[in-house]
Amino acid sequence: MAWGGRSFFANAWKSLKRKSATMDTLISVGTGTAFAYSLVPTFFPHWFEVRGLQPDVYYEAAVVIIALVLLGRSLEHRAKGKTSDAIRKLMGLQAKTARVVRQGQDVDIPITAVVVGDVVRVRPGEKIPVDGEMLQGTATLDEAMVTGESQPVTKVPGDEVIGATINKTGSFTFRATRVGKDTFLAQIVKLVQQAQGSKAPIQQLADRVTGWFVPVVMAIALLTFILWFTLTRDLTLALLTMVGVLIIACPCSLGLATPTSIMVGTGKGAENGILIKGAESLELAHNIQTIVLDKTGTVTEGKPTVTDFHTLRGTADGNEQHLLKLAALLERNSEHPLAEAVVQYAQRQAIQWSEEDDVQDFEAIAGSGVQGHILGQEVQIGTQRWLNELGIDTQALQQPWAEWEDSGKTVVGLAVDQHLEAIMAIADAVKPASVEAIRLLHRMGLTVVMLTGDNHRTAEAIATEVNIHHVIAQVRPDQKAAQIEQLQQSGKVVAMVGDGINDAPALAQADVGMAIGTGTDVAIAASDITLISGDLHGIVTAIQLSRATMRNIRQNLFFAFVYNVASIPIAAGVLYPLFGWLLNPIIAGAAMAFSSVSVVTNALRLRNFQPRF
Repeated sequence: MAWGGRSFFANAWKSLKRKSATMDTLISVGTGTAFAYSLVPTFFPHWFEVRGLQPDVYYEAAVVIIALVLLGRSLEHRAKGKTSDAIRKLMGLQAKTARVVRQGQDVDIPITAVVVGDVVRVRPGEKIPVDGEMLQGTATLDEAMVTGESQPVTKVPGDEVIGATINKTGSFTFRATRVGKDTFLAQIVKLVQQAQGSKAPIQQLADRVTGWFVPVVMAIALLTFILWFTLTRDLTLALLTMVGVLIIACPCSLGLATPTSIMVGTGKGAENGILIKGAESLELAHNIQTIVLDKTGTVTEGKPTVTDFHTLRGTADGNEQHLLKLAALLERNSEHPLAEAVVQYAQRQAIQWSEEDDVQDFEAIAGSGVQGHILGQEVQIGTQRWLNELGIDTQALQQPWAEWEDSGKTVVGLAVDQHLEAIMAIADAVKPASVEAIRLLHRMGLTVVMLTGDNHRTAEAIATEVNIHHVIAQVRPDQKAAQIEQLQQSGKVVAMVGDGINDAPALAQADVGMAIGTGTDVAIAASDITLISGDLHGIVTAIQLSRATMRNIRQNLFFAFVYNVASIPIAAGVLYPLFGWLLNPIIAGAAMAFSSVSVVTNALRLRNFQPRF
């Protein structure tokens, strides 16, 4: 108990040296005054008796107050410890050992001994020890606790596997690509810890209020002492009311109101596959008015395939095969998803090429297309607008071009030596959950906008399918951030959701950037919130969680303020002249501790949060 008292006085002394006042200042001044006052009647009782005063002492009050405050803090720490359940659950997911193939033999080693490049074998029912790329076999993995994906995911050679997920069926081997602190799970834990330690703007307001609240309370306590002693000449009454004000007004609950809710909220986000980088992002999300969705990889699967290939001169003299070869050679130099679709289509058509078939002067024009010299020919693949800007006539294939775009497909033209030779239609299927998630966003009162580099006809076709009424099409990657800024200038709080490298500037520009977890690392780094599973329902969950957290914080602040505002006059003795009621400092200490515990308990109700779909 003495240790607890020393800690209060030590903290109060440190605050005094910094010329500031804290909760410990109120407790120290209150109990210190009670103790110092008690010394006088202990050693000089006659001084009180000759003045007609009782030589009362308050040692027990000082001790009990400190005991109650320490008990309250102990209960707070115990309750706050529950706010980190999400972190403990995540860390508990990690496997303890890994079965590594060494010199043709399976060897069980501690997970800390696994290095990048190790070949790891996983059997049914086992956890994936680290992140990696599947080499052999097929499996169905339960990724629910890491990504929030409720359905098991089928994995085949070449697919990424995530550490801590569970192998439901099938045996396989994979090559370790990330171990230790670099694993996906470790990064999740790190981000959640950072978010739980950050301060929301509303917490900064509470800190400022606490900063001036403590000096004001000390002034009220001193004024209370002076007033009662002047009116009654009763030193005991004056002391009791002053100590009661100091103790009961301690704004512990005010300081706990926001951080406890933030800790629980970010933890619940991690449980639901929502990574929130900071408390500010969690707070801002509840104010979102406009959601801007990138099309490819966000609304759609992001795995486009070539559905149609039409040449101007048909298949005469192997013309179609030659053009497909040119297209594949050019597009394999690009990182764009549409380029990958063209290369895969050529491979399915048994088009062959050698490493000697190199591309000279390759150039990718963002939002337009690619060009280069192949086998002595100048080749361009890109949008109709871009080809027209280059002076290439596209009218010969205008009819199929328009028909394919009207059906929601992306169409690109292939030009050789400044002449249009072929067009390709590329389709990207809408994610199964997109339609329902967008319907929920509309129902929440949000404006949903689709932003894409596709032409208007293709964009409108996809938007119609998913019930989006606002479309911004034919936007180059370097223009996306400007579009977000334009929406912000209308006074809206804007969230941007994307997955690609070209979305990073827009994600950074938005008030709240949400990255699809299945997208690029650059997009995730530029965002404020990461939706691990890639399901757009994550947007709904993030906003609902933000609203629930802010509602919880407001409840905490309301209770804390009302408690202090209502209790200070009672402690100051405002009811004493009317009813003879006087607040004992011991009761004040107990009430102060109860206030803090009640705020933390209210914050813990957030652990029951469940998204409503």
